[in-house]
Amino acid sequence: MAETPVAVDARTVPPRRGSNYPAPFAERVAGRSKRALGAFFGLGRFGVNLTVLEPGAQSALRHAHAKQEEFIYVLEGHPVLRTDSGEWPLAPGMCAGFPAGGEAHHLVNPTDRPVAYLEIGDRTPGDEVRYPDDDLVARDEGGRWRFYHRDGRPY
Repeated sequence: MAETPVAVDARTVPPRRGSNYPAPFAERVAGRSKRALGAFFGLGRFGVNLTVLEPGAQSALRHAHAKQEEFIYVLEGHPVLRTDSGEWPLAPGMCAGFPAGGEAHHLVNPTDRPVAYLEIGDRTPGDEVRYPDDDLVARDEGGRWRFYHRDGRPY
């Protein structure tokens, strides 16, 4: 079995494309790729992703976690952060944090150049995610995300 190196160039970690969102939501994040840096090193308590949004792409559906916290740090490009309280243009070096139970949020890339940022989040079990713009709720059930309509029907 190969050992995980102590340090790597983040750009060499294989990207993960696509989403575990159910149809028709998955296509809305088609222009996003993530390099799961935390998972690459076997980190279990928090995740770290190097995420790239192609022009016109979005990071996720606008969402808020009940238990987990998130943090982003923009490395390149000029995304727009959309939250319950408005839109916030971001630039390299800017960051934002999202406490559990806080505002729904996501990033969009309205520019003609890629956006790259780090996203960091904890992995508190039993989380539930609300999507205020969509008929969707996600629940962490034993370490696996399951998706439901707001009325409780599974997707």
